[in-house]
Amino acid sequence: MLRCSLCIHDERTGKIDIVDGKPLCRECQDFLAHPPNKGKIRKELDDLMNEVDRAILGFSGGKDSSVALYLAKEKYQVDVEAVMIDNGFIAKEAIENARRVAEYLNVPLTILRYDYSDIFRTALLKAQSPCRACSKRTMEKLRKYALKKGIRYILTGHEIPFGHHPYRHLKGGILQIRLLTLMNEEERFRILRKLPFKFPELHGYTTNCLIIGAALERYYERRGYSFETRRIAALVRYGLMDRKRALEKVKKPEIPGEMKLMVYEKLGIKEEMIK
Repeated sequence: MLRCSLCIHDERTGKIDIVDGKPLCRECQDFLAHPPNKGKIRKELDDLMNEVDRAILGFSGGKDSSVALYLAKEKYQVDVEAVMIDNGFIAKEAIENARRVAEYLNVPLTILRYDYSDIFRTALLKAQSPCRACSKRTMEKLRKYALKKGIRYILTGHEIPFGHHPYRHLKGGILQIRLLTLMNEEERFRILRKLPFKFPELHGYTTNCLIIGAALERYYERRGYSFETRRIAALVRYGLMDRKRALEKVKKPEIPGEMKLMVYEKLGIKEEMIK
């Protein structure tokens, strides 16, 4: 099976061509044809953040949003409010991390609670990824909250830029800024060690979500690969994650039976419904 020589895509997860004697997926071909100017993107992020006075930060209680909160407060000195959207399946350890980190940084924390069971139940029953629908709904709730508060900026803990920019425009004049744009794992962990962040014993590529492990297992059983592959491949492509580590991240997760049972029971899913 051909595997891209630059990222981690193989023939199951991406179209692979032989280019100058090397296998390359279509996404890497586009990346090489139109390489991002990383220095320009980083400068654009810094210049933009130097203009941000007040912002809300989408705070999941995970490692990346914790690093983003640190940067907003300590590096850019923004008057920032951490806003957690608790979708009903945020791990209690993540909520505890959120409270500790926000208190440590002297940042106000607001927790808004909603029920995303419809998204998660559909994803598990159909062996799909819940992440896109969850993220879309969460960003909309953050956008409406920002509008209500009269705040123009929403900061998030994402590493991959929007094309060649670290931001995108949302409806209502709101700007989303990916605060970790082009920050590699080593840089993130260096900051994380400064914070009272405790790694939870969750499963799947997550430090906050109870759903993702069970969803990854279902998806892997149906398709034979992880729905996180494309995102993690992008991290490798941008030089933000080691290729060997990335391949470990997309292996089939081992989910403890009691954790899976808890998720299924909470969603009203019985074993015979997913066979």
